Amino acid sequence: MSHTILLVQPGLRPETRTYCDYESVNECMEGVCKIYEEHLKRRNPNTPTITYDISQLFDFIDTLMDISCMVYQKSTNTYAPYNKDWIKEKIYVLLRQAAFSPNA
Repeated sequence: MSHTILLVQPGLRPETRTYCDYESVNECMEGVCKIYEEHLKRRNPNTPTITYDISQLFDFIDTLMDISCMVYQKSTNTYAPYNKDWIKEKIYVLLRQAAFSPNA
Protein backbone atom coordinates (compact mmCIF):
# COMPACT_ATOMS: atom_id res chain seq x y z
CA MET A 1 0.00 0.00 0.00
CA SER A 2 1.33 3.39 -0.99
CA HIS A 3 0.02 6.61 0.46
CA THR A 4 -1.64 8.53 -2.38
CA ILE A 5 -2.64 12.18 -2.61
CA LEU A 6 -5.33 13.12 -5.12
CA LEU A 7 -5.13 16.69 -6.44
CA VAL A 8 -8.25 18.03 -8.18
CA GLN A 9 -9.06 21.36 -9.82
CA PRO A 10 -12.60 21.10 -11.24
CA GLY A 11 -12.91 24.67 -12.48
CA LEU A 12 -10.88 27.39 -14.13
CA ARG A 13 -10.27 29.33 -10.93
CA PRO A 14 -7.37 28.21 -8.72
CA GLU A 15 -9.69 28.56 -5.71
CA THR A 16 -11.47 25.36 -6.85
CA ARG A 17 -8.35 23.30 -6.11
CA THR A 18 -8.66 20.62 -3.46
CA TYR A 19 -6.93 17.45 -2.37
CA CYS A 20 -7.68 14.17 -0.60
CA ASP A 21 -5.31 11.57 0.71
CA TYR A 22 -5.70 7.81 0.72
CA GLU A 23 -3.86 4.80 2.09
CA SER A 24 -3.50 3.17 -1.34
CA VAL A 25 -3.79 3.82 -5.07
CA ASN A 26 -6.93 1.65 -5.25
CA GLU A 27 -8.60 3.63 -2.47
CA CYS A 28 -7.75 6.80 -4.37
CA MET A 29 -9.29 5.47 -7.59
CA GLU A 30 -12.43 4.53 -5.64
CA GLY A 31 -12.37 8.10 -4.35
CA VAL A 32 -12.36 9.45 -7.92
CA CYS A 33 -15.41 7.29 -8.66
CA LYS A 34 -17.12 8.65 -5.55
CA ILE A 35 -16.42 12.23 -6.67
CA TYR A 36 -18.19 11.44 -9.94
CA GLU A 37 -21.06 9.73 -8.15
CA GLU A 38 -21.53 12.79 -5.91
CA HIS A 39 -21.50 14.97 -9.03
CA LEU A 40 -24.25 12.79 -10.55
CA LYS A 41 -26.30 12.93 -7.34
CA ARG A 42 -26.14 16.74 -7.33
CA ARG A 43 -27.25 16.84 -10.97
CA ASN A 44 -30.02 14.27 -10.45
CA PRO A 45 -31.29 14.85 -6.89
CA ASN A 46 -34.61 13.06 -7.45
CA THR A 47 -33.13 9.89 -8.95
CA PRO A 48 -32.93 7.14 -6.30
CA THR A 49 -30.44 4.97 -8.19
CA ILE A 50 -27.71 6.34 -10.39
CA THR A 51 -25.83 4.20 -12.89
CA TYR A 52 -23.05 5.08 -15.28
CA ASP A 53 -20.51 3.42 -17.49
CA ILE A 54 -16.77 3.87 -17.60
CA SER A 55 -16.88 6.10 -20.69
CA GLN A 56 -19.09 8.58 -18.82
CA LEU A 57 -16.69 8.52 -15.88
CA PHE A 58 -13.74 9.15 -18.20
CA ASP A 59 -15.60 12.01 -19.92
CA PHE A 60 -16.15 13.56 -16.48
CA ILE A 61 -12.45 13.20 -15.64
CA ASP A 62 -11.61 14.90 -18.95
CA THR A 63 -13.85 17.87 -18.06
CA LEU A 64 -11.87 18.57 -14.90
CA MET A 65 -9.40 21.39 -15.32
CA ASP A 66 -6.76 19.26 -13.62
CA ILE A 67 -6.56 15.97 -11.76
CA SER A 68 -3.41 14.17 -10.73
CA CYS A 69 -1.99 11.88 -8.07
CA MET A 70 1.13 11.87 -5.98
CA VAL A 71 2.04 8.31 -4.96
CA TYR A 72 4.55 7.61 -2.20
CA GLN A 73 7.63 5.71 -3.33
CA LYS A 74 9.11 3.90 -0.35
CA SER A 75 12.43 3.18 -2.08
CA THR A 76 13.23 6.89 -2.51
CA ASN A 77 11.07 8.31 0.29
CA THR A 78 9.46 10.67 -2.23
CA TYR A 79 6.14 11.15 -4.03
CA ALA A 80 5.89 10.46 -7.77
CA PRO A 81 3.40 12.45 -9.88
CA TYR A 82 0.85 10.76 -12.17
CA ASN A 83 -1.51 12.39 -14.67
CA LYS A 84 -5.09 12.02 -15.92
CA ASP A 85 -4.29 9.19 -18.32
CA TRP A 86 -2.61 7.17 -15.57
CA ILE A 87 -5.62 7.72 -13.31
CA LYS A 88 -7.99 6.50 -16.05
CA GLU A 89 -5.85 3.41 -16.63
CA LYS A 90 -5.83 2.59 -12.89
CA ILE A 91 -9.61 3.08 -12.67
CA TYR A 92 -10.10 0.82 -15.70
CA VAL A 93 -8.02 -1.94 -14.07
CA LEU A 94 -9.80 -1.52 -10.73
CA LEU A 95 -13.30 -1.66 -12.24
CA ARG A 96 -12.39 -4.59 -14.50
CA GLN A 97 -11.11 -6.52 -11.49
CA ALA A 98 -14.30 -5.70 -9.58
CA ALA A 99 -16.47 -6.81 -12.52
CA PHE A 100 -14.73 -10.17 -12.72
CA SER A 101 -14.45 -10.72 -8.98
CA PRO A 102 -16.39 -13.74 -7.69
CA ASN A 103 -17.95 -11.47 -5.04
CA ALA A 104 -19.20 -8.91 -7.59
